[in-house]
Amino acid sequence: MYAIVENNEITKLISYPKSIVIGDVRYPAKIFQVWSKSEKEAIGIYEVVYDNSNFKDEKWYINTNQSYAFADGTVTASYGTATPKAHADTLWTQQDSDDGDLPSDKEVGDVKVEGLKTQLIRTIKQQASGLLAPTDWYVVKASEVSDYSVPTNIATYRASVRTKSNEMETAITNAVDTPALETLYTYTEQEDGSVTRPLGEFPQEVI
Repeated sequence: MYAIVENNEITKLISYPKSIVIGDVRYPAKIFQVWSKSEKEAIGIYEVVYDNSNFKDEKWYINTNQSYAFADGTVTASYGTATPKAHADTLWTQQDSDDGDLPSDKEVGDVKVEGLKTQLIRTIKQQASGLLAPTDWYVVKASEVSDYSVPTNIATYRASVRTKSNEMETAITNAVDTPALETLYTYTEQEDGSVTRPLGEFPQEVI
């Protein structure tokens, strides 16, 4: 992206090379490819430099729109301070009811907007269910056939999935804020060379 700078002010942003008029002169699109940086800047065309230092993972944060500034001969596109997404549910309040905003199918105290915790825990439950599904038939058979028992390795695996699911859900519930949730999911390299996250992983295979 480029910016047109006139009198030290950005007057136009150019997302792709095209013919442009600066002053009384029309310049062809090819100048963006064939002219040097200094030649373009001499007529007020500056390539935008991106500063992503404030940009954060959109899974956890709401980023601002980019703003553009010209200083010290450089046009910079940067983000403002990102806002953490709500980690806890937002509930319908008595004030919502008093203001007439409470839907007819909701009551004060019901969930208005789900927070990250609710969303993440639902995902954990879905993942656990998906891991258990291929071995559900063992349990069904054991409930229907009196002389059949779930093999020990299958029972152990299913128990380990449920145990890990409970551990993950507890860790998510106990996270005090959005950065703490992000930390649970952040992979880092350990001294032994393994790459792990505090939340851990589900057992993937029956042993």
